[in-house]
Amino acid sequence: MHGKKIGFLEAFSIGVGGMIGGGIFAVLGLTVLLAKGAAPIAFLLAGLIALITAYSYAKLSVRFPSEGGTIEFVVRAFGPGLFSAWLNTLLLASYIIMLSLYSYAFGSYGAVLLAGVENPVLKKILTAGVIIFFTGLNLLGAYIVGKAEDLMVAFKVFILLFFAALGFMTIDPSRLSPATYPSFFHIFTGGLIIFLAYEGFELIANTAQDVYDPEKVLPKAFYAAVTFVIFVYVLVALVAVGNLDPEEVVKAKDYVLAEAAKPFLGKLGFVLIGIAALVSTASAINATLYGTARISYLVAKYGELPRVFAKKIWKGAYEGLLILAALTLIAALSFDLENISVAGSLGFLLVFAAVNVANFRLAHQTRANRFLAALGAFSCLVSAAVLVWHNLKTNPQSLYSSAWVVGGTCVFELFYRLITKRRLSSFLDWRLREKEEFLDQFERHLARITQAILREFREAEVFLMDELAEGRREVASKLHLSVVVPEAPPKHLQPKSEEKIRKQSGISPHHPVKISFVAKEEAKKYLERRPHKKIA
Repeated sequence: MHGKKIGFLEAFSIGVGGMIGGGIFAVLGLTVLLAKGAAPIAFLLAGLIALITAYSYAKLSVRFPSEGGTIEFVVRAFGPGLFSAWLNTLLLASYIIMLSLYSYAFGSYGAVLLAGVENPVLKKILTAGVIIFFTGLNLLGAYIVGKAEDLMVAFKVFILLFFAALGFMTIDPSRLSPATYPSFFHIFTGGLIIFLAYEGFELIANTAQDVYDPEKVLPKAFYAAVTFVIFVYVLVALVAVGNLDPEEVVKAKDYVLAEAAKPFLGKLGFVLIGIAALVSTASAINATLYGTARISYLVAKYGELPRVFAKKIWKGAYEGLLILAALTLIAALSFDLENISVAGSLGFLLVFAAVNVANFRLAHQTRANRFLAALGAFSCLVSAAVLVWHNLKTNPQSLYSSAWVVGGTCVFELFYRLITKRRLSSFLDWRLREKEEFLDQFERHLARITQAILREFREAEVFLMDELAEGRREVASKLHLSVVVPEAPPKHLQPKSEEKIRKQSGISPHHPVKISFVAKEEAKKYLERRPHKKIA
């Protein structure tokens, strides 16, 4: 992604691809068991929590673009102390749980496809095998990127929509009747268990440095990705509940989506959904091993992201991959599906609550609506409490893994800091640090940039734009200059002109400078629309 900016479609694909992984295939059965005919409502409730949290991510990503993503935002709000370090370790543990969930789903669907029935031994072999296989591929440097990943996302979405469209015609409405609904508490809890299926939209935040026109693209990508996935999941839940009896769900809870395709597609449907589940979970394992989990590991090890990381070089971090893989193997083979999903959902709900609180605390910089940020934090914390309370009453054993994850990461981080004396850096991403330092001292750079502009366009007038023109440094995410010339360069040549000015003034590619070219005849209308200050 470096050296080439990405647009809305790529950012949208990253979010959708991150969400539609193994979650929907793995834990749909658990949600249906809890919410019964109201499973679509459970998906909607979980999706709304994800959507409110996406608002905080969008605001923070625009103001603090960083490959550190989630933990960068936490550090900005709470500082680089124990709390932020613990949340990073909790996030890493939650990604390990996600990997466990994906590999468990791969094993469940693979065993049924190969043996025709659920075979526990074969399931464990496949679960361990897929982790080992992709660990090996990553060690060799093989991973799915770019167009291949886009194709995988398109394949997953197509299969789910194809399943939903055909299955919609064979739905038995009585199975979706309000008479089948359990209490709201059970419906809500069903949504919280499936909340893991919405984890993934936060991956868009890690691309913020490389997004073209981030102020417009990032919010659109976050909201569009989550809304689209809510739509897909609600449709899938309608079809699954409308085509299966409760007894069938109980029997096939680990591969319920494939079972739900049988009534309208027969054995072919079962195989098709099974293959889609294998492809989805396999690609999710590969992407998570190579991607976000690696970021958390590097932050834990170095206290920040090394400069070499910006080149996406994996060399020298093999131990991180092996540790992640080993811990994933232990989690996937030690806990059952419900234990894994409850622990994972709880971990992400706590991390997302912290991100919402971060947005609330930094609202003077992100220009966020404090009410929405507070609502997001409240929703995540209440959801975490409801999840714990429900499992305490119905299945206390499922909370053991959650206690190990939440408590264990805290204890580990405390001892790790005491032994190594390592601390998180005040900025995880060196590019964000340089960006903030550049904006703090933007007036020092103005003269050089202005001289370079006037050398290139002798009759130009130069205007400082937007927040910096009003003296509002705390909300500014870039230095925006408008160059008014008798005749503006054609749009396709403007990036070259901007690049030439950058080089002449010694501005680095990651310094947040935007130069707009405006023809003199359009200048008055253009300048009236936004704050400006003439500097040359």
